[in-house]
Amino acid sequence: MFNLGATEDQLDFPVVFGSSKHGWMSDDWQNETEDVSYLLDQIIEHIPPAKFVEGTPQMQITSLDYSSFVGRIAVGRLIRGKLKMGMNVSLVKRDGKITKSKIKELYTFEGLGKEKCKTEVLAGDIIALMGIEDFEIGDTVADIENPEGLPTIKIDEPTMSMLFTINNSPFFGKEGKYVTSRHLRDRLFLEIEKNLALKVEETDSADSYLVYGRGILHLSILVETMRREGYEFQLGQPKVIIKEIDGKKHEPIETLTVLVPEDFTGRVIDIVTQRKGEFLNMEPKNDRMMLEFTIPSRGIIGLRNNILTATEGEAIIAHRFEKYEVWKGDFSLRNNGALIAMETGNAIPFGIWKLIDRGRFYIHSNDAIYAGQVIGEATRPGDLVINVNKGKKLTNMRASGSDNKVAIPPPITFSLEEYMEIIRNDEYLEVTPRSLRLRKILLSEHDRKRAAR
Repeated sequence: MFNLGATEDQLDFPVVFGSSKHGWMSDDWQNETEDVSYLLDQIIEHIPPAKFVEGTPQMQITSLDYSSFVGRIAVGRLIRGKLKMGMNVSLVKRDGKITKSKIKELYTFEGLGKEKCKTEVLAGDIIALMGIEDFEIGDTVADIENPEGLPTIKIDEPTMSMLFTINNSPFFGKEGKYVTSRHLRDRLFLEIEKNLALKVEETDSADSYLVYGRGILHLSILVETMRREGYEFQLGQPKVIIKEIDGKKHEPIETLTVLVPEDFTGRVIDIVTQRKGEFLNMEPKNDRMMLEFTIPSRGIIGLRNNILTATEGEAIIAHRFEKYEVWKGDFSLRNNGALIAMETGNAIPFGIWKLIDRGRFYIHSNDAIYAGQVIGEATRPGDLVINVNKGKKLTNMRASGSDNKVAIPPPITFSLEEYMEIIRNDEYLEVTPRSLRLRKILLSEHDRKRAAR
């Protein structure tokens, strides 16, 4: 917190020690208690309760929830006044339009769930309303007779899109519970009911959908949620949203801030400028340097891992959409080609060992693979088709040095977000509840060569 510029007052706070695994909290790490009541007592003592503000009711909708029974649910904090079930209210829209509505059900939050409120709620409570229709984030629920709207909340528009399609790999349906295009469509359109920053668009293919989001992290949260629910699908390469303004191609530009030790500033500036980033400012902040850049949104893809590697994990990175500007030009993110499996089967340790000099592998020995799957990164530009299913020929003859133990370096393991950052335009990422596999869109080597011609 000191490195982030916290003041003396912000640094002066009580410290609570405990173990979430064993379920206890205390004022000293050596004093183990039986429950977390000490933490709850500290919250009551140091965090003041919300103050009641007199006046007509006023609540800004800051979040959405969804129920298959009642539809969309408005969530927000009651800023002023009182609300109760069955009360007539006004909905002040973003454009100033006012519509009349009625609260059918009123809920307050208790722990991790919601409780139905049969009486009234007071200013300061976080509540959920049902019965209000056609609302959006930033709208205000106000008095029926004297509606007063609050300043609206700006919702950042999507800057990136990804193709979601059904899984058609040879391992289709082995791990997922929901695998059809109908399952995929219903789940995506359900998500946009409560995620306003997300947009879904149908394509010419009945099996594929374009999903628009705020960035790799925004889209990866959706993907991870879906795979945990049992969905199986494939992802295309993430692409930034391009706009045509005054006859010129424009792309989204983001403001990038990197907080890093002074010794690593040169490395960070070099990495960002290679991605068409423009250096704006550098100023000291306690024992670190704060670097400010503007960079195209496409330059953010894969940037985080490169900077963390170059700065030995010391960098603190933040970025935010700024505006659209004229296209900055092309740049390459991945120069090396892909190692592609030639045959379907299990990867044999001897086969991997013989091909170690061809590049770095993404798979473990004995993993099940299929023809056309990307199993590693080549050391040179251009894709390379290799056979890791080929074992050692066995004979009755023995020779000195021919039966050495096979030593295979550990493979590169990527997280979901890292996989999404390295997808090429001719590749898909196969996502299942238990596996992540990178593959070529055209699995056959013959088909890929014909498409290249």
